Amino acid sequence: QVQLVESGGGLVQAGGSLRLSCAASGLTFSSYAMGWFRQAPGKEREFVATISWSGGDTYYAESVKGRFTISRDNGKNTVYLQMNNLKPEDTAVYYCTAPRRLYRVPNRDEEFGSWGQGTQVTVSP
Repeated sequence: QVQLVESGGGLVQAGGSLRLSCAASGLTFSSYAMGWFRQAPGKEREFVATISWSGGDTYYAESVKGRFTISRDNGKNTVYLQMNNLKPEDTAVYYCTAPRRLYRVPNRDEEFGSWGQGTQVTVSP
C-alpha cells in the first residue's frame, strides 16, 4: 500500500523558513501528481500546493502563493515544500498526499486518497 512519511516540521519565528519533505513508497511515484494540505486547530483541512508528475506544473493556494514552493525528485521518490516568510497563520499540521488517479494538478480534497501522518509546523509571532 501507499506510504507517505513527512519530515521537516518544527518551531520557527515569523519571517523564517522551513523545508518539508515527504518520502513516498508503494506507488509508481513518477506517474503521480503529489500535493500538500494543512489543518490548523479547529479548522478544516485545506489545500496548500500540488505538483504534476513531471514537476512541470504547479498550483498553489492564494494564501501561500509567492512564499511556498513545491518541488519533487522522482529519482528519490520525494516531494518537498519550501516555506519562506512564514506567518503565524501558517501554523498547522502539514500533510503530504497522493491522488486517487492520474490527475494533472489535483487540488480538491476528494481527489486525494493516500495521506501521510502529518508534521507540525508552528510559527511564533
